[in-house]
Amino acid sequence: MRASDTERERIAEILREAVAEGRLRMEEFEQRLDAAYKARTHGELEPLVRDLPAPGAPPAPVAAGQPRTGSVARWSDRVGMPATSSGGFALWGGFRRQGNWTVGRVFTAFAMWGGGHIDLREANFEDREVVVRCFTIMGGIQVTVPPDLNVDVRGIGIMGGFGEHTKDDGDPAPDAPRVRITGLALMGGVGVERKRSKAEKRRLRDAERRRGRLEKGDGGR
Repeated sequence: MRASDTERERIAEILREAVAEGRLRMEEFEQRLDAAYKARTHGELEPLVRDLPAPGAPPAPVAAGQPRTGSVARWSDRVGMPATSSGGFALWGGFRRQGNWTVGRVFTAFAMWGGGHIDLREANFEDREVVVRCFTIMGGIQVTVPPDLNVDVRGIGIMGGFGEHTKDDGDPAPDAPRVRITGLALMGGVGVERKRSKAEKRRLRDAERRRGRLEKGDGGR
């Protein structure tokens, strides 16, 4: 049976959740996502996520001795890794960097008549000081960062916008890397949004439930 656009997007969402939780490496995620959007039948789609949980399923426990990645790891463990990407380019199209990837010391993004998304919420960092340079002409680039990351936005908008807003409140962690976001938006826009990932929100909810159960148990003594 032929696959619909809705079914392809369902598979893509499972893949995005998996890479955000560290279940997939970025290279494997990109390969599977590309195959998902090219798939024509159910038989081509289902094998792509057969080994992955559905969105909303509780994350698997980390085995003893297994290194934590992404936002599960401490900030100090997320710095000093070899860069997996140092740039993104979009012309009449788009690019995306998200999940468990490593940001280069200098990351340069360009979008013209297209768009890009740079997601740092589950990312690692080549250095403690990182510069993300965003340039867009009649296009847009979205940068999503966790609330506890040290971020300094200093871009320029000409007949466009270059700015940040906060969706989830939080204070920058003292041991977090410092990311300086600069560049130029000409008749386009660069937006920086502070927002927790779905995986992080789920971990916070689980922690709150556990705390509530403990308090209820203490109160009953």
